[in-house]
Amino acid sequence: MRVRSETGFTLIEAMMASVILAVGLLALSFMQATTLSRNVDSSELSRATSLAAEMVERIQFNRSRVLSYNGINTAGAGNCAAIINAINDPMASGDCKQWVALLNGPYGAGLSALVGTVSVSPTGPINPPLNQSLVKVQVTWTTLAGVNKLQRTRNVVINTTIDPE
Repeated sequence: MRVRSETGFTLIEAMMASVILAVGLLALSFMQATTLSRNVDSSELSRATSLAAEMVERIQFNRSRVLSYNGINTAGAGNCAAIINAINDPMASGDCKQWVALLNGPYGAGLSALVGTVSVSPTGPINPPLNQSLVKVQVTWTTLAGVNKLQRTRNVVINTTIDPE
């Protein structure tokens, strides 16, 4: 009597391999969608952080007039003229206008409801007085909704202490 050896796959083995492959590909596609969503979040966060850092650098450069930047809010039209006297503080006024242009320009494009605010308050010891100022620059925006992603408000806050020259 002769024993036959069977080679190859049975139908059940092929179906099981197909199911395992399908589950793996489905998991891979979900991971790809999540990665794409996180890339968009990362891009938005990087741009908002750069916009906030831009204003902090402008304030540090004009540190002798740091209090002039207090109250900047880019949500309103003509805010720079209402907050900063362009004759007494031309540099602070120009910084405000340029920051508003950056927020509303191509670099801020895609960041929905983008608003930048600046608050400045005196800080540091009173005796001896160091005339330091605590500067808070905040950039707020609304993320874009997408597949499996809800629209939400996000913000970046940079706090720093500015010393006089």
